[in-house]
Amino acid sequence: VQLQASGGGLVQPGGSLRLSCAVSGFHLDHYAFGWFRQAPGKEREFVAAISWSGSNTLVADSVKGRFTISRDNAKNTVYLQMNSLKPEDTAVYYCAAAWALINTKVVVTTSEYDYWGQGTQVTVSS
Repeated sequence: VQLQASGGGLVQPGGSLRLSCAVSGFHLDHYAFGWFRQAPGKEREFVAAISWSGSNTLVADSVKGRFTISRDNAKNTVYLQMNSLKPEDTAVYYCAAAWALINTKVVVTTSEYDYWGQGTQVTVSS
């Protein structure tokens, strides 16, 4: 089982990035997904989550209106589109998978996630 996060990098304030989380070892069906981030000296925080059906999503207030989570089960990949990036978005971003019995459930707590990716660095700076 592997979650491979990619797409991070250095971007100027106001710019955009799209993170991808490629999953191998299991199919996305019955798994809810989430993105979390951790800045230096801070705890890991919730960013966005999507149910395994894709019908329900949730984003943190700090990124609402700027970030969008989506999934493509056929490609076994989950995405995080990040627009209007701010310096405070700088962090290592992690994707995670949680087995979900209910196809509309979104998962927001780290303890409920079963698998984690290795993280990808996002730096927003001029």
